[in-house]
Amino acid sequence: MRSNVLVKAVVSATAVACIAVGGLAGAGTAVAATPVGVQQAAGSGLTAQAAVVNLGLSTSQAAKLQVPLKQFWGYTGALDGQLGTGSWQAMQRFLHADWGYTDAIDGIVGSHTVEALQRWLKSNWGYTGAIDGIAGAGTQAAFARYCDSL
Repeated sequence: MRSNVLVKAVVSATAVACIAVGGLAGAGTAVAATPVGVQQAAGSGLTAQAAVVNLGLSTSQAAKLQVPLKQFWGYTGALDGQLGTGSWQAMQRFLHADWGYTDAIDGIVGSHTVEALQRWLKSNWGYTGAIDGIAGAGTQAAFARYCDSL
């Protein structure tokens, strides 16, 4: 069961990364070969699952986002600017409350999470694109605008 969750997280993170860089066809081999969120543990020879998906945010912007997630939406992790599973679970709780997110609160940034994020960004932060579940440049720019306002 646990390995399925890890596989889903890696696949989701890789898909979001590929979407953000324009797909695998346009990505270099380094991008295609290295899944986002997988890091080599220093000196251990083991690979650890990190599942960090900042959707174009800097660590400073992401750390600002973690503050209201901690205050209001059940995030219990560090304010480290790394939007991992815990950050995204809190964000999914927020998106579930008013923005049409109905999937599991699993911390995986899939297309339904992005669609709900886009609805919120369209309503409040100047996103003008389609509600398509693709975290492209417009989605990322609107997300950054919100985080810069915090």
